[in-house]
Amino acid sequence: MIGKSKTFNTRVNCYECKHFYITWDAQSPRGCRAFGFKSAMLPSIVVKQSSGMPCMKFIKKEHKGRNG
Repeated sequence: MIGKSKTFNTRVNCYECKHFYITWDAQSPRGCRAFGFKSAMLPSIVVKQSSGMPCMKFIKKEHKGRNG
């Protein structure tokens, strides 16, 4: 589709999102604080499968004390 936004073609990397966290739950080791759920899959994949749209709550992590 020609008019598609670049956002719809790119995959959201949860590991770079400030809302992403690793849980202690072996069944659901990945979590999203923004949406309030845990999953076996990356949260961005669950959001895409559920809504048909990429995650709209992605906020890039700020790395304090790093040059880059």
